Amino acid sequence: MINNFSKTVDLLHRSLDAETVRREVIANNLANAEVKDFKRSSVSFESALKQALESEKYRPEVEMIRTDERHLSNFQPLDYRDVRPRRVLDYLTQSKANGNNVDPEEEFNLLVQNQMRYTLFAQSVAFEFGQINNALRS
Repeated sequence: MINNFSKTVDLLHRSLDAETVRREVIANNLANAEVKDFKRSSVSFESALKQALESEKYRPEVEMIRTDERHLSNFQPLDYRDVRPRRVLDYLTQSKANGNNVDPEEEFNLLVQNQMRYTLFAQSVAFEFGQINNALRS
């Protein structure tokens, strides 16, 4: 149970960190909404995390034995702890005549979603520690 608990809390903390980066990116987009040729950014995190977590589950039916560390392996699971939030620049779209592609209304919607996810993750962390606290009281 402790291993599962620590992985869950670690994933929640990483998600909180990603939401913090996402909030900074949204704030930067809003601050530059009228700057000529400014291109908005977004954050990519969840899909890479999902890919890393799924790679831990699936092993090939036949796994090659490596007799030397320089040999290639046919199974290399991704470690979810190596996944970091990544800022992605959107240089393909253009919504204004001045070359700027920031839509303030969309950014405010993203900001509200971001705040809701951050609150959910923070409450989930509190719940996990509350469960441990309850178990220790018993």
